[in-house]
Amino acid sequence: MDYAMIGKIEKAKRYAEERNRIEFTDFSVNFNGENSTHTVTYKNGNWQCNCGFFQTRHVCSHTMALERILDQMIHAPSRVEA
Repeated sequence: MDYAMIGKIEKAKRYAEERNRIEFTDFSVNFNGENSTHTVTYKNGNWQCNCGFFQTRHVCSHTMALERILDQMIHAPSRVEA
């Protein structure tokens, strides 16, 4: 392996530990829930999920889980958690 590649690998490791360098702006994921698979999207600071709970509350366990996983890597609208 050449020195340039070794340097890039080391830099990638450092970046992976510095999560504040990354900010997601939009994405779509399939979330395998206990009852079925749901599509969760994030775009311009707004979550969307196709589960029934989200349709009435605009928040659900799927979006809350992703907020925790992506802590400090997204800018979601603030809300009061129960």
